[in-house]
Amino acid sequence: MDFRVVTIFPGMFDAFASHGIIRRAIESGRITIDAINIRDFAEGRHRVTDDRPYGGGSGMVMKPEPLVRAIRSARDLCPASKTILLSPQGRRFDQQEARDLANGRGVIFVCGRYEGVDERVYENYIDDELSIGDYVLTGGELAAMVVMDAVIRFIPGVLGNEDSPESDSFSDGLLEYAHYTRPQLFEGESVPEVLLSGHHGDVKRWRLESSLVRTFLKRPDLMEKREFTPEEKRILQQWSRRIESIIRPEAGENE
Repeated sequence: MDFRVVTIFPGMFDAFASHGIIRRAIESGRITIDAINIRDFAEGRHRVTDDRPYGGGSGMVMKPEPLVRAIRSARDLCPASKTILLSPQGRRFDQQEARDLANGRGVIFVCGRYEGVDERVYENYIDDELSIGDYVLTGGELAAMVVMDAVIRFIPGVLGNEDSPESDSFSDGLLEYAHYTRPQLFEGESVPEVLLSGHHGDVKRWRLESSLVRTFLKRPDLMEKREFTPEEKRILQQWSRRIESIIRPEAGENE
């Protein structure tokens, strides 16, 4: 899968592509990552890529001419790619979006800076607009790295365990279960016995309950819109009965 990043700071992506899973995915030929410098397509001695906004106001706006030339160059290299602008005004990026993008041929990320890009670029050269959260960054480069990292995990062969991305938090609408590793006893706390039992069915049930607990405590909003499986309903009903037994008033106590 091909990734092209249109940016005024291409050097920011050198470290991103040089470590861990991303580096191995590049070396294995499963992905390519190329940063395209917008300044290479700007004119004049100073290669200016921004200018004052019409109508006044603070900040600067990215000029359309060099930005469009850079996008066209990226499309020439990857004609089947989707062009995405990283912006706080975009749709919220999530795990399902990462999975969908991984099924495509490639992505061209356009990294905005300053106050944003000229609206004519957005209207005519952008296929989609994504945001990684309700906050403002100094530019789209970090957001592009976040999106790429999430997408690359879904590309077949990138992870050592093919089931790994499907067991991650949010993949099934729940947060991931708790993890333990050696030593078995650490600062007086032991690994749950069920994880040492070797009984795969019991381990699977424990992990599901752990996932439900974590989601309920940390992200209850995810559970409010969830369609629970029969097994999940059984676990939740057991919780309900246990909670009722704890808070049930003693005999003769006024409610």
